[in-house]
Amino acid sequence: MRSHLLNDATAESYRRSVTEGVERVAAKLASTHRPFTGVTPAELAPVIDAVDLDRPLGDASAALDELEDVYLRDAVYFHHPRYLGHLNCPVVIPAVLGEAVLSAVNSSLDTWDQSAGGTLIERKLIDWTTGRIGLGPAADGVFTSGGTQSNLQAMLLAREEAKTEDLAKLRIFSSECSHFSVQKSATLLGLGADAVISIPVDRNKRMQSVVLAAELEACRAEGLVPMAIVATAGTTDFGSIDPLPEVAALADEYGAWMHVDAAYGCGLLASRTRRHLLDGIERADSVTVDYHKSFFQPVSSSALLVRDGATLRHATYHADYLNPLRTVAEQIPNQVDKSLQTTRRFDALKLWMTLRVMGADGVGELFDEVCDLAREGHALLAADPRYDVVVEPQLSTLVYRYVPEAVTSPAEIDRANLYARKALFASGEAVVAGTKVDGRQYLKFTLLNPETTAADIAAVLDLIAGHAEQYLGETLVHA
Repeated sequence: MRSHLLNDATAESYRRSVTEGVERVAAKLASTHRPFTGVTPAELAPVIDAVDLDRPLGDASAALDELEDVYLRDAVYFHHPRYLGHLNCPVVIPAVLGEAVLSAVNSSLDTWDQSAGGTLIERKLIDWTTGRIGLGPAADGVFTSGGTQSNLQAMLLAREEAKTEDLAKLRIFSSECSHFSVQKSATLLGLGADAVISIPVDRNKRMQSVVLAAELEACRAEGLVPMAIVATAGTTDFGSIDPLPEVAALADEYGAWMHVDAAYGCGLLASRTRRHLLDGIERADSVTVDYHKSFFQPVSSSALLVRDGATLRHATYHADYLNPLRTVAEQIPNQVDKSLQTTRRFDALKLWMTLRVMGADGVGELFDEVCDLAREGHALLAADPRYDVVVEPQLSTLVYRYVPEAVTSPAEIDRANLYARKALFASGEAVVAGTKVDGRQYLKFTLLNPETTAADIAAVLDLIAGHAEQYLGETLVHA
């Protein structure tokens, strides 16, 4: 079995196996003509259940053959231009190269004696990102597994910086369109379900700063503590960006920690034409970024950035076997001192390779393309009498609803939209997402693929309408 360990004696075997795997994936990417096969759980589960994990195949080629049946054939392929579903991006090749390197070397980014250069590369990328945001010379941060972890750590820091022992008095303010991880973080941090105050949004799905001000004043009048205000720079459903300068001013006035969840909108940091949409983010106390969304990185690649690096001490614990306290005095850079995680992948390498090959402008141009595409898509929807579109996009998301001329029942229209989404997914011809707006069922395009065209959007809209009309026609027949 030692022949399977990666070392100096097996380097050639490693090269052959990985090359064969890469060739299989490359062939699959080249021959994939739809984003999904339409396979159902009932169809795929027996195939995987039939695999006996206690009887190994003993050969990488045989395992790759099997992988075709259990995974590659039916995977949902985000690189396809008609994948328009969730916040999943096609990935850039330099990042995939970085993934291959970091997986083979397998550095763990918790301590210097496990990562050396990896530690400094991550720190350099953190400095680069805080510089792009404008957080100032004391800024710092750490890579995380994703936006949910970044938001959780930000709320932990905000809780500790609030400096009150009565957790029941702490309140977090976020818009009704903010990510669910804000509520989840409050629960995990022991703040209680009523700790998060939901602020209504305007017609553009942006937090209403006037209402926020009133809620903050009410909080103060009740003797409660405004722990944090969470502004979103790119909401999951609408891509809307809260009024960051107004939020920052209120955070200063009421002494609240300002966190900006820019998991989606962080791609604007690399844009040469849309960076102004993030004006005000430089005043935040902490910022979440997901490079694996709008920087076209493979999952996972995210970070939490903070204005004052000293606040990261609230996540610091010292273990004698790992990062003893003496290492602080010795100025040994242990990243575990800043992180909620201990063992942690060298995900920063993917972004490093991307910037060293493509440059930030290259990434920004790709994100600008999908934002431009969203505006084209909005124009198509606004001109199409079959559809109601909710809001003009700030980023690359479109939320819309098929509205047949002859049907007036909102509930029936809801069912038609649900059916159309499911039928489209089952066909494998395209993938779209869904959500609710004011209690009604809507559909959603999340455009993160520069290869997608306005013609793709128009074609998918026709497919959706066809499925919805089929459902409504069958309903009328049965009625």
